[in-house]
Amino acid sequence: MMLITLSLLLSMGIVLSACSGKDEAATPDTSKPSQVAVTPAGQFPITNEKTTIKVLVKGSSSVEDFATNEFTKWLEQKTNIHIEWEVAPEKSATEKLNLVLSSGDYPDVIMGFGVSPTQMMIYGSQGVFLPLNDLIEKYGVEMKKMFQENAFYKDLITAPDGKIYALPQVNECYHCMYQQRMWIQKPWLDKLGLQMPTTTDEFYEVMKAFKTKDPNGNGKVDEIPLSGSIQASSSNLYSTQMLDSFLMNAFIYDHGEKKLYLENGKVTVPYNKPEWKEGLKYIHKLYAEGLIDPQALTQDNNQLKKLGENPDTVILGASSGHNMGSLTTLGGSSGRWLTYVAVPPLKGPGGFQNAAYHPYVVGNGQYVITKNAKNPDAAFRLADFLYNTPDTTLRWYAGREGVEWRYAEKGEIGINGKPAIWKQLTPWGGVQNVNWSQTGPNYRSNDFRLGEVANPEQPLEVILYNETKTKMEPKQMPIDKVMPPVFFTADQASELADLEKTILDHTKEMMARFITGDSDIDKNWDAYVNNLDNMNLKRYLEIYQTAYDANFKKKK
Repeated sequence: MMLITLSLLLSMGIVLSACSGKDEAATPDTSKPSQVAVTPAGQFPITNEKTTIKVLVKGSSSVEDFATNEFTKWLEQKTNIHIEWEVAPEKSATEKLNLVLSSGDYPDVIMGFGVSPTQMMIYGSQGVFLPLNDLIEKYGVEMKKMFQENAFYKDLITAPDGKIYALPQVNECYHCMYQQRMWIQKPWLDKLGLQMPTTTDEFYEVMKAFKTKDPNGNGKVDEIPLSGSIQASSSNLYSTQMLDSFLMNAFIYDHGEKKLYLENGKVTVPYNKPEWKEGLKYIHKLYAEGLIDPQALTQDNNQLKKLGENPDTVILGASSGHNMGSLTTLGGSSGRWLTYVAVPPLKGPGGFQNAAYHPYVVGNGQYVITKNAKNPDAAFRLADFLYNTPDTTLRWYAGREGVEWRYAEKGEIGINGKPAIWKQLTPWGGVQNVNWSQTGPNYRSNDFRLGEVANPEQPLEVILYNETKTKMEPKQMPIDKVMPPVFFTADQASELADLEKTILDHTKEMMARFITGDSDIDKNWDAYVNNLDNMNLKRYLEIYQTAYDANFKKKK
């Protein structure tokens, strides 16, 4: 099955369609000088005559200087296109983008911002952002390869008016598709002679043993059986450290932050259903018996990591999180991150068992060509070349061949156990000037990512692959249950914004109150559900349903 991933880094989300009108971009701007001719699709250099493209890029704390970057130099040598950079400070990038868009003084290209869906559609309908469909058809050598591997990517970046106004970054991260996990301290299980829990009842018994049987062996009752945080992990868009994100999937589908899912093509939510109530009662039981850290309902990621990296002794038994780095320091000197292993999806009392699945991880809005572009053909061909895998991708992601990476040698095995494609030679990350640190459009397929040579000195990706493959994938949420990203009209989005905040804020508040016992779930459940109805949950779901039908039923 072809894997479809995406990093919503836009919270996977909402694209606003603007008012209808004439497509200004379709009218050529005769005031521009004639553009330098580009060579045929797939031929290099892109232009025989040196060509300059002005690019506004979101700054990266990991890139020393885009202008002198080794990948930039290689790209110019290969394409004959010189990039004139304007770098927006990372911390004020949004403000800079808004200022540029309101000023009318547009660069040729806007790159790396994850231009918001709202801006994409509004400025697209005004002709400020050029529709790219014709350019893709004429010059999209690498993009067409990507669409051939998975045609759904094209659907995901196509607006309701049928136009593509921005190019995405596609990163098929296998383990990220099952990001709602629970991590447990394996040495404690071993010391107490406990098996890995597979049901909610078994998990309860393990947490009780962690609290009462001194698994860290210091003679103190200082163990915290279970914790988490309320902050979204830096590596994904969902609050995957929250307690419910793993445990509730033993009762009903709990999928991401908005928790939307599909039942026979109908958009619904879990948090007004009896199964959700039963799940909350289970978590309340853990809390009432002191098995859940009270701070789990209020603390951030850094506070959670302090528990995981407690300097005196291990005190944290388990925590929800995307990976072990959610609760420990990956690669840290304590080695704690290597002592936590994933808990398989638990089976609830009703037999329900689910691994939440996030296949739609396309970060759109990464590359926009504006109406001021003097050579939109060259600008597009430059972007298309960034999707070239593996050569361009490796240079874009890692750096120089033979220095930061090399192609795999015969006999080397990848993360997925198959013949490897490439090997990282130096640790990735930190401030450097040899790659773009994942800025801009690109395509990293599942095969490419898992084709990295398995390195015993850097085992994280291998561990995550194995834990995901053996524990999460077998219980994967059915794809027809997963709510995909959808486009909204401007009116729908405006109405949705207020409804969504009110409803989700109420849901989170009452979840915390029911778990802590501040509100009696048996006495107050009906009132809670009635409040959701009064907040117009029905209309909220209607808006999503209309958008889903408009986006996906027409494509079937």
